[in-house]
Amino acid sequence: MADIKKHLKKYLKKAAVGLYKLMYRFLPVDKKMIVFDSSIGLNYTGSPRAIYEEMVDKGLDNEYRCVWFFQKGKRPDKLPGNAKIIRYGRLAYLYYMAKAGIWIFDARQPKFIRKKEDQHYIQTWHGTPLKKLALDMDSVNMARGNDIEVYKENFRNNTKTWDYLVAQNDYSAKIFERCFDFHKTMLCTGYPRNDILFKKNNPEDIRKLKESIGLPLDKKIILYAPTWRDDEYDASGKYEFKPKLDFMKMKEALGKDFVMAVKYHYLIGDRIDWSDYKGFVYPFTAQAEINVLYLVSDLMITDYSSVMFDYSLLHRPMFFYAYDLEKYRDSLRGFYFDFLAEIPGPVSQTTEELIKDLMEPESTYEEKYGEKEKAFYAKFHTYDKGTASDSIISLIGELSK
Repeated sequence: MADIKKHLKKYLKKAAVGLYKLMYRFLPVDKKMIVFDSSIGLNYTGSPRAIYEEMVDKGLDNEYRCVWFFQKGKRPDKLPGNAKIIRYGRLAYLYYMAKAGIWIFDARQPKFIRKKEDQHYIQTWHGTPLKKLALDMDSVNMARGNDIEVYKENFRNNTKTWDYLVAQNDYSAKIFERCFDFHKTMLCTGYPRNDILFKKNNPEDIRKLKESIGLPLDKKIILYAPTWRDDEYDASGKYEFKPKLDFMKMKEALGKDFVMAVKYHYLIGDRIDWSDYKGFVYPFTAQAEINVLYLVSDLMITDYSSVMFDYSLLHRPMFFYAYDLEKYRDSLRGFYFDFLAEIPGPVSQTTEELIKDLMEPESTYEEKYGEKEKAFYAKFHTYDKGTASDSIISLIGELSK
């Protein structure tokens, strides 16, 4: 039975690819149609969401035919505006990919997808890089394949379809050109998803956001947002969340004044029972908008995640729980810059060290890391001004004429 299912799945995939080729060849492009997805249809977040919602605010969802792709069970409860919702990867997805004049995504699409000359692909990507990416990687330890040359070739072929690539700063733009072998138009706008950090960074909006996602108003919020580990996955290939952090010790030491909002990477399937930490840990799934969690938090704990770059826009304290620093830096992924020299906050490798760092006075943090924070901000925020969505909407207007 397993063999029959495997062969049937293979046959259906082959048939879908063949059907897509026919649609690609014969369907005319609709210049006023835009397709969106975030994290290959896993959630409604990030820069594609920010661009779309700015379009809705301007009434442009009535001028354009907007289509959102979501995987099974991942569509949001509410989607503003007049967008059509389509199941990612199914027949209708192929139809709209062949027909839409503009594609807006923050991750790669399947490798068999092709783009016509009169279609325009805006790749927003999903972060400023600390860890090495794509063609810059020396090895690959991921769940679905460990052949570095195959991985690089697939990446290179995919990036050839991108017409526009969004960058947050000069540093990223230079790395993206090399690691993605990208030589088309770099959009030096900053990330649309960060526009909210300029528009709603005020007490009234922050209070409303806390209430809307169920966080308490009488305690400080610690955001814990680690990245994923390439080599931590189960037999089915799903990435796992295995933080070496003692949440009970965190609760005992900090629970009087703090709660923790825990947000993990979208690739990770959460299998943790949080019941022992009820009232202290507030877990958020991949569907939660990370930028809202930035705004409502008073400080953040991360590791090697690109959240550090976005969060630094708020000038709030950051703490780096890097329990596997040597492994991650030296053998698993590799870094683009000296992590210990440049990050604007303390690095800890045990829960006890982290708690000690968190309990230091805010004035001590400022004294130790204030100058590093200023240098970090100056290096990584050359483009973010709160107007990225507007800039890309202007581009959409030009492309759709």
